[in-house]
Amino acid sequence: MTKSRAPKPPSDGTHPALGPLLTRWFFARSVHEVAPELIGATLLFGGAGGIIVEVEAYHHTDPAAHSYGGPTPRNQVMFGPPGFAYVYRSYGIHWCVNVVCEPEGSASAVLIRALEPTHGLAAMRKRRGLDEPRSLCSGPGKLAQALGITIADNGLPLDAAPFAIHRRTTTPEIVAGPRIGITKAADYPWRFGLKDSRFLSKPFPR
Repeated sequence: MTKSRAPKPPSDGTHPALGPLLTRWFFARSVHEVAPELIGATLLFGGAGGIIVEVEAYHHTDPAAHSYGGPTPRNQVMFGPPGFAYVYRSYGIHWCVNVVCEPEGSASAVLIRALEPTHGLAAMRKRRGLDEPRSLCSGPGKLAQALGITIADNGLPLDAAPFAIHRRTTTPEIVAGPRIGITKAADYPWRFGLKDSRFLSKPFPR
């Protein structure tokens, strides 16, 4: 059973009030519904993290999805039940974290691309080796490093420690556009972001 409460994580200053914890049922829906609804939610890992300001959706019918060619040892978590973390290494350098969506076997996920840091800034600064909040989590590899997420966390449930994802408490203005850094299905408008956020990995076209 999913716990409805979690201890308050450490913070480094004023930040928005946290909403209820998201359960696995939240992710058991179309990836195209989940992705925009994650904008404004707060992702924490070990008490550090922030407001999700940018994501990308990947459906199993999408040539850019890791699951498009079928299950492999690397992407096996995507074919499992929703509400779990799928972590992979990008270009052999950076870890990236995704949330698995849709019923088991669908193999669809949302890539978390950027956060606005709100909790555990001291720890994130230490891991990233820099001070500027804008640069801590403005990209999928950056945020995984800042939060300390690695392949060891692949397959962990999103509704239990060290993960915690809190529902947004307001409805933000969201923009959409093509995804970044891919060559297949590059025109799909499946990237979502918080309008005018300065913490995006890359601005959206106007």
